[in-house]
Amino acid sequence: MARVHVEQGAPGRWLALAVLVLAVLLVGVDATVLGLATPFLSQDLRPSGTELLWIGDVYSFVIAGLLVSMGSLGDRIGRKKLLLSGAVAFGALSLPAAYASSPGMMILARALMGVAGATLMPSTLALIRNLFPDSRERSLAVGIWGAMASAGAAVGPVAGGFLLEHFWWGSVFLINLPVMAVLVAVGGKLLPESRNPAPGPWDLPSVGLSLIGVIGVVYGVKELAAHGMGGDSAVAGAVGALALAGFVRRQLTLRAPLLDVRLFRHRGFSAAVMADLLTILGLSGLVFFLSQFLQLVQLRKPLEAGLAELPAAVGAVAAGLVAGAAARRWSVRLVVTGGLAAVGLALAALTLLGAGTGYPVLGAVLLVVGIGAGLSFTVTADVILSSVDGEQAGAAAGVSETAYELGAALGIALLGSVVTGVYRDFTTPAGVPDAVAAAAHESLSGAAEGAAGLPDGVGAALLSSAQEAFVDGLRLASGVGAAVLLATAAGACFLLRGQRLDGGTGAHDADAHRAGPHRTAAHGAGADANTH
Repeated sequence: MARVHVEQGAPGRWLALAVLVLAVLLVGVDATVLGLATPFLSQDLRPSGTELLWIGDVYSFVIAGLLVSMGSLGDRIGRKKLLLSGAVAFGALSLPAAYASSPGMMILARALMGVAGATLMPSTLALIRNLFPDSRERSLAVGIWGAMASAGAAVGPVAGGFLLEHFWWGSVFLINLPVMAVLVAVGGKLLPESRNPAPGPWDLPSVGLSLIGVIGVVYGVKELAAHGMGGDSAVAGAVGALALAGFVRRQLTLRAPLLDVRLFRHRGFSAAVMADLLTILGLSGLVFFLSQFLQLVQLRKPLEAGLAELPAAVGAVAAGLVAGAAARRWSVRLVVTGGLAAVGLALAALTLLGAGTGYPVLGAVLLVVGIGAGLSFTVTADVILSSVDGEQAGAAAGVSETAYELGAALGIALLGSVVTGVYRDFTTPAGVPDAVAAAAHESLSGAAEGAAGLPDGVGAALLSSAQEAFVDGLRLASGVGAAVLLATAAGACFLLRGQRLDGGTGAHDADAHRAGPHRTAAHGAGADANTH
């Protein structure tokens, strides 16, 4: 294919950037909007505790499993074509999610939305590089892209809260339709097409191995945390591990692999991936379960709960915009270690959480978590790109985005499993019918619904006991998250010694750094012949 260039002064490139940012913002919103809808959705669909966790995290699981594969597909068929096709699919699949009539239907719809979301994310950064050939303009454009991706976490709860106070829970999915319609209509006219002129074949066995591996391992870990060692968790974990091992072996033998796994031999690269994943693990798990705490324990309205979580997103956006400058002024090791430690200490503070904890304390904790996460994952994404040679920047970008999405999924799965495991053991007060008690032990929303149909004294006792158990689980999960983050901070302090943003610890291509100061999007977004 002939090279496609958009000259430095070409009109329309900033409007085209707005279209790309719209896609990224919507995917970010969709990942967080479900937290506030969970109590309402639970009342209608009556999912079990395990089904509720799958509804919350299957979207991120599928995206994480397919990002590198879809980025590679975009290299072959064209990034614009993949983006617009994914947008149509994402909008269409929002309908079965909005009108789901059973937990199984909702889980399937969310999984398919994850497939469509995985086609959107890899295309955006590659198209931005094509639109902005000038490195300074491109750096600003990617900075805006990254900030808006983080802002999606803020918009999701607020938009969801507004919709839930005025409409039914399915409306949080229907907002995708007009946004995707604008994306397809405007993007079809403004966005240039680009693809790798010599990408090699798209290896379907590698696609399957990566998807099975990610989902299998995460499902096994989730089941192990929730129910202990059992047949399901052992089989799923073993199948996932074998699939990932097969994926790695296959990439080492392919002339054109989906992912160059040799990148992980670089100490700074591996440390940054680990820190990126675990930072988001702490942030996403906390925000997801605090949504339920604010609504079902402190009895806040959905919009109020959404606004209450804003400090985390505000902190992440603000810190992300200054993280690069801070890392250059002091050091990568100091900024990443400090960010991880801040998140860990904030989570440790939540081990003192109680049902009556005031908002100033919660708001301060969320702000610190957001700032710490913004510093850490922005700089680690930068390190991931600057740790490799220019021709490997696309694969490195795919690893960064995969770490982000997998961290989000694992945060809900692991910390959620801790919360659920503690919650299910609460003592049922006398006088509660067996059927109501069974529903109450499945989820806190089930307890709230069951308590509403009981005599005042018995209902109040059931709800109080369930709320106390949920808070106990949240405290324990916060302690586990704090230990993980503080251990990661110690590891990053050791592994990131001497690491620099421009060129890592050696003489690597600095343009790889300039192309991606924020968490970035996918395989193939790097140094293609047609993006320079």
